[in-house]
Parts: sequence; structure tokens; C-alpha cells
Amino acid sequence: MARRPRVIVVGAGFAGLNATRELAKGGALVTLVDRNPYSTFQPLLYQVATAGMGTADVSYPIRTFAARWPNVRARRAAVSKVLPAERRVEFEDGSGLDYDYLVLATGVTTNWLNVPGAPENALPIYSLGDAAALRRRLQHYLEDTAAGRRKSTHVVVVGAGATGVEMAGTLAELRRHTTPLTHPEVRPEQTSVTLVERFDFVLSPYKPRLRDAAAEALRRRGVHLRLGATVASVEPDAVVLEDGTRLPSDVTVWALGVAAPKQVSDWGLPQGKGGRVTLTEALNVRDHPEIFVAGDLSGQPDPLPQLAQPAIQMGKHVGRQILAAAHGRPLRRFSYRDPGIMATVGKAEAVLQLPNGMTMRGLPAWLVWIFVHVAYLLGGRNRVNVLINFFWRYFGPRRTATSVTQ
Repeated sequence: MARRPRVIVVGAGFAGLNATRELAKGGALVTLVDRNPYSTFQPLLYQVATAGMGTADVSYPIRTFAARWPNVRARRAAVSKVLPAERRVEFEDGSGLDYDYLVLATGVTTNWLNVPGAPENALPIYSLGDAAALRRRLQHYLEDTAAGRRKSTHVVVVGAGATGVEMAGTLAELRRHTTPLTHPEVRPEQTSVTLVERFDFVLSPYKPRLRDAAAEALRRRGVHLRLGATVASVEPDAVVLEDGTRLPSDVTVWALGVAAPKQVSDWGLPQGKGGRVTLTEALNVRDHPEIFVAGDLSGQPDPLPQLAQPAIQMGKHVGRQILAAAHGRPLRRFSYRDPGIMATVGKAEAVLQLPNGMTMRGLPAWLVWIFVHVAYLLGGRNRVNVLINFFWRYFGPRRTATSVTQ
């Protein structure tokens, strides 16, 4: 390279971090930008929401990450404008940066699917702030129920994808095993966990036998399943289904649907389904080939599930293509290598599906799920803390379970 390219990476999620790592190793001058000073490990947010882990266990400072390479800088800022013609990004504080290449890896946001009352009365679980807010709501409502200031703490989880299943299963275990210890004043009929799904099964990407196994595991834990049910509206104290059924809900958790942030439409880039940016096979914008998009915001020709692995692989690919372009080499199309999918239901229960058709469930799948997630965490301290928290929460002395709701 005659001159090291200046690259701005917007977003410190799986895609942004992996793009930054590839670019840093290749010698590019990288500025990693995020509205938060930390990166969040989203697959474990449900553990934060249910007080099994602290916020520090699933977050990592982006400046600490950037400090690994002398050619990487971190900046806390929120993007307000992308000016492709000027090759410039402007931030909400009025400042801006010029670039040779731009990587947009901002992720997406909650999609309320135009359901009346959902934005006002339901709690999403997409960010660290969301998880902390849900945790506080649950704790306060349980305290109020124990003190007689509330009649109940019923929870309805909307959406039976991996996040919804994991949330419902963990909440049900808390209700059955922990709440009687921490809040003995609360009667069993004052609490419940209900999972609502518009399909007739949970975990739609999985094979039928794994779906059925997950559903049965949820029922054993006391989760009420409302399958084949579509939400018509969300009220402050209930979730209303299209058939008119009202499900009592003191806390409604929205684990259904994501969409591109509204400000993306102001960036002058082509958008497709869900507001995602329309891209070439190399993951860059056709009319602005210096702009690449990775992760959930990416609208590549072959749609991929909005999971960690696609984001990781897209981030790596984008970093390599920018280095190739800077050296004058042609870009290569992105090809996804499917490592399989997995989801946990609760203690010693998970489902795993590999691309070759092999499946696994129960304790072996649960152990694989734990170690895979720990391996992808940033920072040795976080890995150790999360591993200890997992096994202490599920295999420690029974009375130590009281710590999870303090």
C-alpha cells in the first residue's frame, strides 16, 4: 500500500470487532466508533436480565480492545450522518471524521411490528440497558408483591426464538426454585411465566424433534406455552391475542423482531427488507464500493440469520476485502460457513443442530453451549467470571440461589 487506508468502523458488536481485528493486523489506520464505551456480548443478556450475571460480565471496554494495536483508536460517539459523496461521517456532537473506507456494523433495533401498545408497555432485551431495566422491573415487582403492594408478578415473553426460549426457561426456574426462598410471602399463583409464539412450535429454525424437546423442557419447568397465537396488542397489565384472549402480564418481555434504526434512511444508502442496506456479494454498496456493511444491518443477496456467527464471519470478510482493495486486488464474494445453531432452555437442557444434520440435546448440548459462549467472550476475567457464575448458579448449594435476586 502506498498509503495506509483510513477506515472508520461504526459499531462494536461481533461484526465491528472482527472487522477491526482484521484491519488492524493488516496495517490499516482504524477508528472504532460506538455510542457506548463498551462492547456487549448479546447472547448472555438474558442472564443479566435474570440476575445470574452482572453487566460487567458481558461487556468489554472498546478502548481496552483498541489498545491491542497501535494503529487503532476508539471513540465514543453516535453517528448522525453518513455523507458518501464526501467520504465523511458526522456525529451527534457536531464533530466528524473523513475516511477512505467505511464499515457500518451498527446492528439493528427492536421491531415492534406495529403492535399497539408494545413500545409503551413491553420491555425489549437487545442491549445492556434493556437487560438491566428488565432486571430492575422484575426485582421491584417481586418486592412489591411480597409486601402486598401488588397482586401479582406474571411475566409474558413474546417470541419463541432462541432469546425468548432462554428467557422463559430461566424465569421459570427462578419462579420454581429461587422465589420460594427469597420471597416466601409470594404464593405460587401470584407468579407465572407464559411464552407466546405465532407459529405452532418454538425455535422455528430447528428440526421438529429439537423443537418438541425444547417445548417439553419448557413445560416441565412450568412455562405456559401459547403456540399458534398472534399478539394483537399489549396493555399495561395484559397481552391481548388476536382471538381476544387476555393474558395477565405485569411484565411483558418483547423477544420478537428487529429492524434497522430509523436514522439509516437518512444516510442515502439503498435499503431493502427490514431497512437493511442492500449490498453486493462482496458486502459493499454498489454505488459506493468504499462502504461496507456487516452484521445485522447487512442486506446481502443471500439472507442470513441474525446471529453471532454470521456477524463474526461478515466482519472478518469485510476487513479482508478492504485490505484487498487498498492493495488493488479484486474483491471476493462473501460465503457463509454454517457452524450450526444452539439454544439453551435451562439447567442441563439445550438443543444443538449441526449443518450435517447431526443433533444433540440435554446435558451434553448444554455443556457445549456454555463453553462455546465462554470462548467468544472478550477478556480472560469475563470468561472466568461467566464460567464460575454458570456452574455456581446451577450446581452450587441450593441456598446460594438466593443471591440471584438480590
